[in-house]
Amino acid sequence: MPRTVFAAALALLALTSSAAYAADIQPYANQTRGYSWQGPYAGANLGYQSGSVSNSPADPSGVVGGVQAGYNRQHGQFVFGAETDLQVSDADDRFAPWKFSNPWFGTLRGRAGFAMNSVLFYGTAGLAYGTLRLENTLTGVSESRANAGWAAGAGLEVALMGNWTARAEYLYVDLSDRTYVLTNTSHGIGSSMLRLGVNYRF
Repeated sequence: MPRTVFAAALALLALTSSAAYAADIQPYANQTRGYSWQGPYAGANLGYQSGSVSNSPADPSGVVGGVQAGYNRQHGQFVFGAETDLQVSDADDRFAPWKFSNPWFGTLRGRAGFAMNSVLFYGTAGLAYGTLRLENTLTGVSESRANAGWAAGAGLEVALMGNWTARAEYLYVDLSDRTYVLTNTSHGIGSSMLRLGVNYRF
């Protein structure tokens, strides 16, 4: 269901971007004006997370949301920049007495893309960090470990009215294994995320 909603939202963004591009195509062709992606921005996002825990059958999933901020530089149609985000998530899953959850994570990534005036196609990759929490549901005893790892993905961003933009993005986040005393085993989490967001460009 979340993937269906994301696909519909992506299609809506594509239609919006097509209309925006069609409206701008003549002045863009004449090079009299064009949308600039350069500069700082900040915004928020909401999506769905689906993951799997290493050395466990648990597959935590749930709603994820947060904030992001970044800066772009533009050279012709090529856009380069950096972005950081901080997310909270209710993704969790249980196996036997063990409950795994990923309450929060963040990333620091580079971005590179190709702009077609008011439409930006981009890829992104960089560092990730966050917490994987383990709880014994019978005793209530829990254990959390801070994990580091990597993140990579791709997306589509479209200029809206004024300084606002909207985006649809896929991001994969991998938080490396740490040893847990409760299970005497190493666990980490890898998650796929589909998320929609809005940004305000300053």
